[in-house]
Amino acid sequence: MASAAEQLASNINWSAFGKAEELQRRLWFTLGALIVYRLGTYIPIPGLDPVQLERLMQTQTQGLLGVFNMLSGGAIARMAIFALNVMPYISASIIIQIFTTVSPRLEALKKEGEAGRKQINQYTRYLTVGLALVQSYGIAVGLQSQGTLVPNPGLFTFVLPAVITMTGGVMFLMWLGEQITSRGIGNGVSLIIFTGIVANLWHGVVNTLELWRTGSIPWYGGIMLYAAVFVIIVVIVFMERAQRRLLVQYPKRQMGNRMFGGESSHLPLKLNTSGVIPPIFASSILLLPLTVAQFQAAGNGPEWLSDVVRWLQHGSPLYMALYAAGIIFFCFFYTAIVFNPVDTADNLKKYGGFIPGIRPGKKTAEYIDYVLTRLTVVGAIYLTLVCLVPEYLYSVYNANLLQMGGTSFLIIVSVTMDTVAQVHSHLLAHQYEGLIKKARFKSPRNR
Repeated sequence: MASAAEQLASNINWSAFGKAEELQRRLWFTLGALIVYRLGTYIPIPGLDPVQLERLMQTQTQGLLGVFNMLSGGAIARMAIFALNVMPYISASIIIQIFTTVSPRLEALKKEGEAGRKQINQYTRYLTVGLALVQSYGIAVGLQSQGTLVPNPGLFTFVLPAVITMTGGVMFLMWLGEQITSRGIGNGVSLIIFTGIVANLWHGVVNTLELWRTGSIPWYGGIMLYAAVFVIIVVIVFMERAQRRLLVQYPKRQMGNRMFGGESSHLPLKLNTSGVIPPIFASSILLLPLTVAQFQAAGNGPEWLSDVVRWLQHGSPLYMALYAAGIIFFCFFYTAIVFNPVDTADNLKKYGGFIPGIRPGKKTAEYIDYVLTRLTVVGAIYLTLVCLVPEYLYSVYNANLLQMGGTSFLIIVSVTMDTVAQVHSHLLAHQYEGLIKKARFKSPRNR
């Protein structure tokens, strides 16, 4: 049965949106911040030949740069000031999460509440700067080595300005994402990535329709592509909302002549605890050697590098097999990092909660770990299928589902659901405020 809160939320009067002024301000702020981000993806870093850059990027669409270009909304193809997007920040966050599980000091900070969380966020920012400096330096040196791409190569004429520009772009986007989270609607970093992916969606639709019109894709093939898009979206919505609820019971306690406690609640375990991290990590690690091979092959490298490019290209059997193995591995790896059954069992025992039929403490942790492992198996299969269907259709029809992979669909659907849920909660809060004001107005003290 739905809870009372869920029933009230389902009865929200959406016509009250026009009266929710705070929500409107948040939405306008979010829209303005995302427009600023999109404008920044068209401002190139200094010292590049745009014609040579376009030729180079045409050979890198299947490599790691192609994936990052999709996530950055085309900023890498234009080598804009936001070319690195928020990827260094995401990488830094994941690294800090990993170190939290192995470092006693970080683990203690995590348990300190708000103060500890602020300190961990500060460490994440410092690590973001370091990663951005390293990545931007690598990109600048790599671009400088590509013949006539940089008219005036040199440490002070190109490399240093490019490093400062791209690192500054990462820091600005990190700040912008935090502002969206606090003053806007939704998670700022997720919305920035979402905007970059959606910005390229129209190009994918046009290219797919063009392939359909010219006969490169048969009529039934085009129908299959768009049907696959619809089915994937429905599956993602269903699976991302799916969860296993473990019943948690709290004992009754007598204080004086009154009885307290005895309530029951649920411990929700998501089917996909790891989110979109496994596909991103798996594709990044898999496409890294492909990107290096493509750069070397473009520079008249050895013959065997061309074979590596062919074996690891999108849609090849070897690529899909390694991609699936990487997704499954990172599903279990990242779930083990973000969810600790022992801590959860200890918290339940601390507040007197227990799972019926399971002894508190070690047995509860083992039971939660058992359930979570089975859920992760299903979640890994779901993520693998969602990410491999576009790859398979690409190998058959040479059209990568509107130029989007499974990772893009996961991000778009997940961020949309999260943003709509936040809008829903703001409307619910506004409705509560209206009811409280009416109750105060009708109270006998105000008469």
